[in-house]
Amino acid sequence: MFATLANAWRIPELRKKILFTGLLIVIYRIGAHIPAPLFDTRALSGMFTNSTDLLGFLDVMSGGALSNMSLFALGVGPYITSSIIVQLLTMVIPAWEEMQKEGGQDARKKFQEYTRYGTVALAMLQGYATAYGLSVRWQGAVINPSVSTFFLIAITWTAGATFLMWLGEYLSESGVGSGISILIYAGIISRLPNAIISILQSFNEGAISFWQPLLLAVIAVVIIAGVVFITEGVRRIPVQYAKRTVGRRVYGGQSTHIPFKVNQAGVLPIIFASSLLMFPSTILSFINQDWAARFNEAFTWGSWIHTVVYLLLILFFSYFYTAMQFNPVEVSKNMQKNGGFIPGIRPGRPTSDYLTRIMDRLTLAGAFFLCGLVVLPQILMFATNIDSGFGGTAILIAVGVALETMKQIEAQVMERHYSGFLG
Repeated sequence: MFATLANAWRIPELRKKILFTGLLIVIYRIGAHIPAPLFDTRALSGMFTNSTDLLGFLDVMSGGALSNMSLFALGVGPYITSSIIVQLLTMVIPAWEEMQKEGGQDARKKFQEYTRYGTVALAMLQGYATAYGLSVRWQGAVINPSVSTFFLIAITWTAGATFLMWLGEYLSESGVGSGISILIYAGIISRLPNAIISILQSFNEGAISFWQPLLLAVIAVVIIAGVVFITEGVRRIPVQYAKRTVGRRVYGGQSTHIPFKVNQAGVLPIIFASSLLMFPSTILSFINQDWAARFNEAFTWGSWIHTVVYLLLILFFSYFYTAMQFNPVEVSKNMQKNGGFIPGIRPGRPTSDYLTRIMDRLTLAGAFFLCGLVVLPQILMFATNIDSGFGGTAILIAVGVALETMKQIEAQVMERHYSGFLG
């Protein structure tokens, strides 16, 4: 990794991209500390101390912007939710499905436009609902609560979410890595110093013993190693291509493989599921009825109902995203057209069924792994009695984004080396 970064730093173009990425991250972190208007942060102190509840999870994902009640309090959540909705509607609306199959630059720009409009609408809705919910649940949190006050807060947060959307897209075009993922990664990593200081303070005050932080560190190393192992885990399906004679030339005859990742969907099922679970509480916060309050109380973050639905949604989105990314029928047809076959499996329908069976098993293993990461904070709290501020989801996102970014940097370094060799 360090060798790759050193080589990238020697290439002027990559060095500019890395510095530009760092500059945009600094801008993002500055905005995370600029307070939004009409909030009394003293009344909100202590709300975000538990990383296992909804507010704590959202605060970790936003890099502390929510606890600061800053301009970027909503983070990139509206953008991610809008992306989910657009992808789901693509499977429902025939015209959109046909547009996606045709592909091309125009189709991508059109879907990106829909996602942007959805981001603004969702940010307004979520911003208004969040401000209203905070004023109802914590008295004095919002100064002079009224419809105009909530609307002003919603507009401010919508502007921040829209700016983050633009920042992420601009970062993807001119920086290194995926822009939205980099912003999430920066927000998560920014919490690390505060977590370490909090643990050291608890140790100095005698609230925890020496072995508890040590156990937490050992568990963290094991978790990171497990995340890297699963993220990089690949099942290779061997493929043999028959020899073909065209004129005087012989084509084919080589052996290759199809790589199937164990966790094909990555961290997206967790992000999709958590974003989708915000809808009930957001909508019901507008309804001032007893049944709505009881539903929100039963469906609170960390309850058994919420946990069961959360895990089921993770399973669903794992299979959903994998199905969108991989079509075994198309792969089987392309293999058959080029004279390829899997040893021991007949071409055509048996090949597609075999690929489907393999992918379903790998997806199930990856989904169970994601579900284990979701319940990991409760296990850590039980084992060490320390709230580190980092759940399994945050660790998975941080490790996954770091690996993917390093792969992109390494690919660009290799490309520059090849270009220089050929030139």
